[in-house]
Amino acid sequence: MSLFATKSIERLAEEAAQTGEHSLKRVLGPVNLTTLGIGAIIGTGIFVLTGQAAAAYAGPGIVISMVLAGLVSVLAGLCYAEFASTVPVAGSAYTYGYATLGEFVAWIIGWDLILEYALGAATVAVGWSGYVSSFLHDFGIQFPAAFSAAPGTLVKLADGSQVTAVLNLPAIFITALVTILLVIGIKESADVNAAIVIVKVAVVILVIIGGAMFVQRANWTPLIPENTGIWGQYGWTGIFRGAAVIFFAYIGFDAVSTAAQEARNPQRDMPIGILGSLGVCTVLYVLVSGVMVGLVPYTQLGVAAPMAVAVDAARERAVGSAWAPLINVMPFLVKLGAIAGLSSVMVVMMLAQPRIFFSMANDGLLPAWAKKVHPRFRTPHVTSIITGVLVALASGLFPIGLLGELVSIGTLFAFVIVSVGIIFLRYQRPELKRPFKTPLVPFVPALSALVSLALMASLPRDTWLRLVIWMVLGVVLYFSYGYHHSELRKRTAGK
Repeated sequence: MSLFATKSIERLAEEAAQTGEHSLKRVLGPVNLTTLGIGAIIGTGIFVLTGQAAAAYAGPGIVISMVLAGLVSVLAGLCYAEFASTVPVAGSAYTYGYATLGEFVAWIIGWDLILEYALGAATVAVGWSGYVSSFLHDFGIQFPAAFSAAPGTLVKLADGSQVTAVLNLPAIFITALVTILLVIGIKESADVNAAIVIVKVAVVILVIIGGAMFVQRANWTPLIPENTGIWGQYGWTGIFRGAAVIFFAYIGFDAVSTAAQEARNPQRDMPIGILGSLGVCTVLYVLVSGVMVGLVPYTQLGVAAPMAVAVDAARERAVGSAWAPLINVMPFLVKLGAIAGLSSVMVVMMLAQPRIFFSMANDGLLPAWAKKVHPRFRTPHVTSIITGVLVALASGLFPIGLLGELVSIGTLFAFVIVSVGIIFLRYQRPELKRPFKTPLVPFVPALSALVSLALMASLPRDTWLRLVIWMVLGVVLYFSYGYHHSELRKRTAGK
């Protein structure tokens, strides 16, 4: 059978409609799905990577980078929304690839999604660790520096000396807590996420309003710093490099699509969750990034907690003003909001990854134990635990910069596949019922794919090398196991 044989939409719908103790529980409505998206989007990207990208690549032009990354996400979001309403099955881009481009492409994208979700959660865990260490320090508690970062990382102490880290223990701790929550249940996880989303959105709005009053316009000039002569270091190339790096900040809306089999009315509610969360976060991101680079010179934002640096500057300028009491508590609220917010991102990312594994195991491309559902909680508990172990190892051992770039390139690759898949499905199955339609096909999906490829091209060469190595590993695994155990292949052979 051809490596590019597709799984029919009808077959996917039939599998998704199955009920019983081995199926996932349908309990999520449009509000749950929208807050899942917001929960995944507002996190490390805005609390950590935005400041670092401004300092290293874009300067005050990070606002333009945010708009570019947001536009790419909107293009991809429109494609995801059509797929999610047409093929309401767990698995996200993996399932969409299987329905349109064939089994081998589906495997490749499923393998690639590990970079997005598992490593995405690991990146967030590292950011969480940084904010927790800073938060504890404010109360006079000094977490052991040697156990607060990736092995080999130099951690600066309060007295100016440095110590070499051996393990990121807080990152492993939060990973274990999130794993336990996800095993207990999807509704419980969604409710916890919704509560945290309210807190962190309130914090972001507070930073925008409070910080805007103390912005120094000189920090916005020049908006686009002159290029250093090196591609990607300021100038317009820096704007594009910054967009590619902070693109990680927008990752999350697509995680909504992995919960399709747990949505009560996926055809209607999935597009609401995907596009609604993306729209809210894009507006907040552009505003908060503008305030951050307006509060302090962009060169000061290349730290583990850049938003805290910006808020500290606002507090210094607020001394003696009527706003001083509110601004004085902002550093505390920002760090608390960041810790809570990053926790919710981990919940959604680590919720998504097991469901990718679940779908791949249902198709025979992974062993049968990967599709086991807990008899009481009705969650994919085995793959949730495996995901937790993978995330704990990655977050405990690797630095945030390396993880963030891998997540960005993995996600952009997924966007390319989904965008191309929309074009294929429109011409292959024009008669399909599509509750939501991507406008201007094939222009919008083609543009989405091209812009995603352009952002991928702007990432460092080492990141591409790691992607290639990861994909070669995936191809070896497919031909050594998945190819021989494919359920589609077995059904075809039995005819």
